[in-house]
Amino acid sequence: MASAAQAFSMREPHYERNRNEPQASSTRSEAVPLVQISLMKGRPAGFGEDVGRIVYEVMVDTIGVPQGDRFQVITQHDRSGLVVDPGYLGIERGDGIVVIQATTSEGRSVEQKKALYRRIAERLSAELEVRIEDVFVNLVEVKKENWSFGNGIAQYVS
Repeated sequence: MASAAQAFSMREPHYERNRNEPQASSTRSEAVPLVQISLMKGRPAGFGEDVGRIVYEVMVDTIGVPQGDRFQVITQHDRSGLVVDPGYLGIERGDGIVVIQATTSEGRSVEQKKALYRRIAERLSAELEVRIEDVFVNLVEVKKENWSFGNGIAQYVS
């Protein structure tokens, strides 16, 4: 019987990487983001992966996320598993809600963050027909010592 590690190998990315895309350097000073994307069930096949691709591309373009670094958790929920106020701050949200939470190292400017939020909403709307009212983004910044990418060590601190 195969172990859990053998049954689900994380050695290869679950998205198609452009073969010309550079690999991340282990000496880089900025940490990659961990992005969690939550959707209501019932979206077309591949929709979550498309959202993940768009979010990743926008993060590379707007806040300087390194090429080749992509860590995402994409989940689908029923109504009881994704609870969102339908009118908070006067924004009318529906079942098409896409909740994106990105944890990254601190250090981005307010202008970079605003560009990130705007571009994610614009691209999801243009490419996947997600209403901009249904794009909820939360950026969580942490210190570099809060990351371990494996081997039980904090790679970004000495």
